[in-house]
Amino acid sequence: MARARGPSVRLQLALSYAGFLMVAGVLMVAVVWVFLLRYVPDQAITVPGGPGSVDSRIPSPGLFVPGRDDLWDAFAPRAAVALLALLGFGLVGGWFLAGRVLAPLDRLTEVARGAGSGSLSQRVRLPGRQDELRELADAFDAMLDRLQAHVAEQQRFAANASHELRTPLAVVRTLLDVARDDPDLDTGQLLDRLRTVTDRAVDLTEALLALSRADAGPVPQEPVDLSLAAEEAVEQLLPLAASRGVTLEVTGGRAVAPGSPALLLQLVTNLVHNAVVHNLPEHGTVTVSTSSCSTDDDRDGGRGATSSTVVLTVESTGEVLDPDLVATLTEPFRRGAGRVRADHAGVGLGLAVVDRVTAAHGGTLSLRARPGGGLVVVVRLPAATAER
Repeated sequence: MARARGPSVRLQLALSYAGFLMVAGVLMVAVVWVFLLRYVPDQAITVPGGPGSVDSRIPSPGLFVPGRDDLWDAFAPRAAVALLALLGFGLVGGWFLAGRVLAPLDRLTEVARGAGSGSLSQRVRLPGRQDELRELADAFDAMLDRLQAHVAEQQRFAANASHELRTPLAVVRTLLDVARDDPDLDTGQLLDRLRTVTDRAVDLTEALLALSRADAGPVPQEPVDLSLAAEEAVEQLLPLAASRGVTLEVTGGRAVAPGSPALLLQLVTNLVHNAVVHNLPEHGTVTVSTSSCSTDDDRDGGRGATSSTVVLTVESTGEVLDPDLVATLTEPFRRGAGRVRADHAGVGLGLAVVDRVTAAHGGTLSLRARPGGGLVVVVRLPAATAER
């Protein structure tokens, strides 16, 4: 937005300081003038003298009492000089003080311009004790930290997504080129391979959409029973589990959390789907359990505030996993080595979507390797209350 150039804030503050000093000076001079006028006659008066103090025969000179005009002639020039000196002092001192006060804003403006041009690595980092300007600078630095982390994550995610989407599209193009050059190619086999690659691209696109919905902002606060969501997810995935020889079990009771029904169902479905397709060797089990618990908070002098939490646990059998690998499974496009079936490569976004949905609902996600092989995923969410 183009703006006409106006006086700087430093000049405005300096003029304000000088103006304040001038007003204070004028008021002081006015008070002194009014006070003196109470004891000064309108006209000058000469009081005749009496006998001298040494020789009574020699009269002393008369006493001269100045009038208001005489007082004005003597007082006004000196008052004007004092006010001019006060004006000059106010301008110089105000300019200096305004520069000291506005120096942090100059640094803030410099960093903001750098951020606007794409340089997110600069920080204000104002030294000194805490005050309003330093609170503003600290808040601006914290905003830049979050923005830089978000931009870096988005850039990494975009690069990975581009790479992941480019692979199935390149395969499709290669298959079409082969079919064009080989008219005797088995059409059925070609269509099956095209269907497999297309399904992978569709799965990746749906996962990206689910991830974007999880990052879209505040989620609805509707009561969602995770036990019912678990039953629905298991029912949907029963054919897939049966084809792989995996047994699905649902245990636990009612666990109601506030949030988006669609996103929480996506969360449970992703966890169960991951547990099924990565369950090696075959004939394993996947156990989904839900529960509610209350924890006592000893703050406020031990008065015992109580908070409720719902817990969703998905435990699956499988190969023994490295704990260092488990800690990275929630990263986008991260696949566990040795956990991928030959007939299901996956897109590497299942647990990333779960992590984002959990964070959007104010919960926590934890993963740990089972001692006998497999993975345990625990999701903790705030429980729904009457207020919610």
